[in-house]
Amino acid sequence: MTHTTVDKVKGAFAALKGDFKYTSSMQAPRLVKIVVSTGVNASIDKKKKELIVDRLTRLTGQAPAPRAAKKSIATFKLRQGDTVGYQVTLRGSRRDAFMDKLVNIVLPRVRDFRGIKPAAIDEMGNISIGLKEHTVFPETADEDMKDIFGLAVTIVTTAKSKKEAESFLRHLGLPLRD
Repeated sequence: MTHTTVDKVKGAFAALKGDFKYTSSMQAPRLVKIVVSTGVNASIDKKKKELIVDRLTRLTGQAPAPRAAKKSIATFKLRQGDTVGYQVTLRGSRRDAFMDKLVNIVLPRVRDFRGIKPAAIDEMGNISIGLKEHTVFPETADEDMKDIFGLAVTIVTTAKSKKEAESFLRHLGLPLRD
């Protein structure tokens, strides 16, 4: 995260103090973690799964953990324990760097992007963003365009309400629609 974005997180108390009647800087919302996940078809080959793991590692700077199926579903030829997705949980400096990259580089590169709907914020103050293509990240090379997969990015905050989370995320620079 650049110093300006770190300052925005630290300056959330001063910016939101008047709106929410904070008396202490500890009452201001903070980022807890960012979870980046993707689903994979259980029937795809091992080579493609390795490719997805490699690209997620490049995008986040951290190796993803496999997620296994909890139940067997015969219709989908899915067995309990099969890998159905990969997930990365970012905290600390990696979280801050990823948030900075998401706001300043990735979201402006999304085709036909008009902002994130505020309805994407849940009642607990978290927001989930779906990206149809991982190619909007600058780490993806142009020759890797044949195997495109989508991502889900969940930003977890300590905000106590939807309104508080919306104000905090706008303060961080997340492009929310009006």
